[in-house]
Amino acid sequence: MTADARRTVPWFKVALWAGLLAGALDIIAAMTINTLRGSTPVRVLQSVASGLLGEPSFAGGWPTAMLGLLLHFAMMLIIAAIFCALASRMAWTARRPVLAGTIYGVAVYAVMNLIVVPLSAFPVKLSYPPATLAIGISVHIVCIGVPMALVAAKCRAAAPRAATVGDA
Repeated sequence: MTADARRTVPWFKVALWAGLLAGALDIIAAMTINTLRGSTPVRVLQSVASGLLGEPSFAGGWPTAMLGLLLHFAMMLIIAAIFCALASRMAWTARRPVLAGTIYGVAVYAVMNLIVVPLSAFPVKLSYPPATLAIGISVHIVCIGVPMALVAAKCRAAAPRAATVGDA
C-alpha cells in the first residue's frame, strides 16, 4: 500500500469543517427565523452571549453580539468534536449519515434545551409550544446533525483505511 493510500483525514480537521458548516447553517437559521418573528440578527447573537453574561448582554451592542457569534462557533466546534469522536467508534454512522445526523441533531437539541440553557445565565424561561418545538428540532436535525454526519462520512470515505499487520 502506498503512503498516499495510508493517509487519513485527522479527526480535528473533520470536526473543524463539520463545526464550521453546522455553525454557519444554524446561526443563519436562527437569524432568519427570529427576524421573521420581529427580532434582529444582533439581538439573536446577543441572546447567545446572554448565556454567559445574562441580561446585560442585550445592552452591549456589537461587542456582545460578536461575543455571541464567537461563543456560538465555539459550542459548534465542541459539538462537532463530540460527534466525530462518537462516529469514529461507530462505523454505521458513515454508512447511514442521515440517520446518524438525525439522531445526533435531536440529542443536541435535548442537551442544549434541557441542560445547557437552564444552567446558563440566559435570562428568559423558555417554553416549548408544539410549533416552536418542531421548528427547533427540525433546525437541529437539518442544520447541525445531518451536515456534521455528512461531512464526517465524506471524510471517512475519502480516507482509506490504513494497512494493518495482516494486509499484503
